[in-house]
Amino acid sequence: MDPALNLPPLDVPRLLRQHHLSPKKSLGQNFLVDQNALQRVAEAAEIQHGDEVLEVGAGLGSLTRLLACLASRVVAVELDRHLLPVLNEVLGHETNVVIVPNDILEINPSELMHQAGYIVAANIPYYITSALIRHLLEAPLRPRRMVLTVQREVAQRICAKPGDLSLLALSVQVYGEPRLATRIPAGAFYPPPKVDSAVLRVDLYEEPRISLPQLEAFFKLARSGFSQKRKTLRNALSKGLGWNTDQTLNMLNTAQIDPQRRAETLSLEEWQKLTSAYLLK
Repeated sequence: MDPALNLPPLDVPRLLRQHHLSPKKSLGQNFLVDQNALQRVAEAAEIQHGDEVLEVGAGLGSLTRLLACLASRVVAVELDRHLLPVLNEVLGHETNVVIVPNDILEINPSELMHQAGYIVAANIPYYITSALIRHLLEAPLRPRRMVLTVQREVAQRICAKPGDLSLLALSVQVYGEPRLATRIPAGAFYPPPKVDSAVLRVDLYEEPRISLPQLEAFFKLARSGFSQKRKTLRNALSKGLGWNTDQTLNMLNTAQIDPQRRAETLSLEEWQKLTSAYLLK
C-alpha cells in the first residue's frame, strides 16, 4: 500500500449526525466507508504525481482525501448541495481539491479538466452508471483511465467476451480495455446496498477501435442488433434498420457473418466488418 494512503478513516455516521443528514436513496447514496476498500479504489487508479483526477459523486470526501494525496489536482463533482458543508469540513485544508456542486451529466469535462489524459476515480451512484460512462467516453476531452465502483454484475457484464456481450459492453470496449480490478462487499458501504460491488477499471485507447467517421453507423447497427436480443441478426437488424430481409442478408453476407447468429456472439472485429458493409449500402 502507498504510505500516502494511510489516513485514519472518517467517522461517517458521526459526520451525518453532526450535519443533520441522512443518505438519500433517491440519489443512490451508499457511501464507501471501509478504509481498505477506499485504498484499493485509489490504488487501482495508478495515479502519478502530476495527474489530474476527476471524481464523480464526492459524497463525504472519503475517497477524495486519498486522491488528493496522490494527484496534483482533484476536481470533485457532487450533485447534492446538502453535502457541501461536510465536504468543506473534510477537505477544507486540501489546497489541490476543487469542489464542483453540479450534475456531472450536465457538464462537459473540458470545463473542469485542464488537459486530456486525466483519470476518473469514483464511487458512483449505481443508477447513473451507463449514462456516466457514455458521457465520459463520448466527451471531446476524454480521460486515459476510468476507475469506477459499480454493481459487480454490471462490471462483469462490461468485461464480457463475445458470446455474452451486451450493448453496454460493446460500447465500452470500442473505447478501451475494461477489467475487474477488485470486488467490494456490500458491508463496505454505509448504508450497505443490496448487492456487492466491484471496481471497474477501463484503460482507454488513444483512438476508438472503430474509426471516428464510422462510429455513428456502428452504434446505429449495434442498437438495432441488440434491440431484440432473442432474435437472429437477420431479424433484429431488419426491424431495427427498417430494411427488408434481402437487404439485411446482403449486408451480412458482405461482412461474412452468419445471419442466424445473435448480436451478443459477435466480436468487435465482426461489428467493424458489419459497419463497413453497412456503409457500402
